[in-house]
Amino acid sequence: MARQPDFVIVGGMKCATSTLHEQLALQPGFFMSTPKEPQFFSDDDVYARGIDWYRSLFAGAEVGDLCGESSTHYTKLPTHPQTVARMREHLGGGVKFIYIIRHPIERLVSQYVHEWTQRVLSEPLERAIDSFLPLIDYSRYAMQLEPYFEAFGKDQVLLVFFESLEKRPQAELDRVGTFLGLDRKLVWQTDLPRQNVSSERMRKSPLRDLIVDAPVLSYLRRRLVPQSVRDRIKELWMMKERPELSPASRHKLAAVFNQDLSRLGEWLKIDLTCENFKAQALAHTPRWT
Repeated sequence: MARQPDFVIVGGMKCATSTLHEQLALQPGFFMSTPKEPQFFSDDDVYARGIDWYRSLFAGAEVGDLCGESSTHYTKLPTHPQTVARMREHLGGGVKFIYIIRHPIERLVSQYVHEWTQRVLSEPLERAIDSFLPLIDYSRYAMQLEPYFEAFGKDQVLLVFFESLEKRPQAELDRVGTFLGLDRKLVWQTDLPRQNVSSERMRKSPLRDLIVDAPVLSYLRRRLVPQSVRDRIKELWMMKERPELSPASRHKLAAVFNQDLSRLGEWLKIDLTCENFKAQALAHTPRWT
């Protein structure tokens, strides 16, 4: 019988989805997809491969394993508008979803760094927040969640605060296990390095990457060039300092995000704003009402 995921980590982008994916991949009884982000239901070119291709990603799972995947494109409205409808069609109503969110402005800045390394953006952050709307849209968490509630119901969605995952990882992993119906304890692996950190990435360069990836040149570089020299060269391709928003821009963004956070707060029965987001994330275990 063809397998499909029992749960999907749907985002958000730059909210430690890679970390949670890798933690679950290390747990007994879990089978996490490779690639981590198949993006099947969101990206038209991948969706065109067909549902059999998607199910083949889980063909290696053992009987009784919980299968999962983690595609942040699944909470990228309005960029990928067909995602939830496709999920409902192919996965049915029993699949569960995990959505990790963080302070919306900090998530935005982290996404900007990522887009800069990918050469999607080159302009300064202050201009990008006006010209590149996904920076804002992907931090509008209530807007991203509403289609999942309509298609699957709130009970099928677990909300995780990034800030709590960072401070209390074992407790949040326990919540994930409970949500997935496990009767055994999961164990957070403390020696697992941080995953997918944008600030540690080099900016894309086709010529440089061609040279770096060439097997012979790669071998010679490792043998002949000291690590300290290689590190200094790598730094030339990295963002020197994390960009900062002006107080005026933060105020403008907070006005936008607070409208969305107000809706999210209503669903959780907590007061939620950009100003109190971190404190509330650590003070409350999110539960839908």
